[in-house]
Amino acid sequence: MTTLTMPEPIAPSVHDTELAQISSRQLARFLRHDLKVRAGEGDEIITIPAAAVRLLVDLLAAMAEGNAVTVMPIHAELTTQQAADLLGVSRPFIIKLIKEGHLPHHMVGTHRRVLFKDLMSYKKDQQVRQMKALEELAAEGQAIGEGY
Repeated sequence: MTTLTMPEPIAPSVHDTELAQISSRQLARFLRHDLKVRAGEGDEIITIPAAAVRLLVDLLAAMAEGNAVTVMPIHAELTTQQAADLLGVSRPFIIKLIKEGHLPHHMVGTHRRVLFKDLMSYKKDQQVRQMKALEELAAEGQAIGEGY
């Protein structure tokens, strides 16, 4: 595997946002089926697999909200700086997670690499822990009559 060159996010224009709102709703009806699309003005038909249709609907929904989007392969290798950028944390924090065994990595020469799938797994685990902590705080607040 090679280290991924981070794809540039694509920020939608106002026109793109409006079009994405319409097309995401239209495509949502076809989530469970391969989709046959007529390409351009010609008679060529392209078949898009159902899994790709789901991704396309998700991408369009994000664009419809005005979000910049990018596509990342699940097995992409990231530098520690790229991992930090994706999580919105510092590079030293990523190194700390790696050293403490919270984030799997491997070495490429003298450089650490993190798989995108491992980074997303860590992020999901953190979100679950945060939600659990918030629920516990709310329960404690209820117990002492704070009304949270």
